[in-house]
Amino acid sequence: MSGWVAIAGLGPGSDLMVTPEVTAALAEATDVVGYIPYVARVAGREGLTLHPTDNRVELDRAAHALSMAAEGRRVVVVSSGDPGVFAMASAVFEALEAGPVAWRDLDIRVLPGITAMLAAAARAGAPLGHDFCAINLSDNLKPWVLIEKRLRLAAEADFAMAFYNPRSRSRPEGFARALEVLREACGDARPVIFARAISTPEETLRVVPLTEAEPEMADMRTMVIVGSSQTRIIERAGAPIVYTPRGVAG
Repeated sequence: MSGWVAIAGLGPGSDLMVTPEVTAALAEATDVVGYIPYVARVAGREGLTLHPTDNRVELDRAAHALSMAAEGRRVVVVSSGDPGVFAMASAVFEALEAGPVAWRDLDIRVLPGITAMLAAAARAGAPLGHDFCAINLSDNLKPWVLIEKRLRLAAEADFAMAFYNPRSRSRPEGFARALEVLREACGDARPVIFARAISTPEETLRVVPLTEAEPEMADMRTMVIVGSSQTRIIERAGAPIVYTPRGVAG
């Protein structure tokens, strides 16, 4: 088959954080498929068709991309950040597994990108410098009871934690409950980083103790990073540096 699918990460927002590999794939593409605001980040040109769709049709979007590639088209499926982190790579492979056997012969590539988690951590310092985990706080695709279990166990294991999709208008109560769970499990004032719209003109960064963290400090454009018990703050003029040492004594 002459067509191909590239599943690409556009990074957290700035064009400077789009990798050359992704830029090259977009230059060759005949079609770009993705969630409406992510497709809007791709510049139109002659010979390129944009296919923006709602965020609730990921499997349909993935199947559409695969079917176009089977017809010989060069398709880029775009996600923000990295496509393998709570994004479209898994959806494409799920559609591939359920679809026609012939799709498995397609040239399918995953092109990594800079995640919101890593961009936020870099702005703050190095809060993910030791063991950490990433948890999606949205209960759209998994039950809240599972989210809460993972939160509690991660806190008990003393991981630094990065939270995707912490709070939206349709589910404001989840992040409030998450903070309650963390306060119960951690029992200290470890730093919490609220990094919003990192690498864009709307970027903000705020660091507060867990005891002072409030649900209203986050929205869907915010990456929340909670330090471990070992995470430290270096105070200085301007924003502090937050980092987690690479080793744990004892």
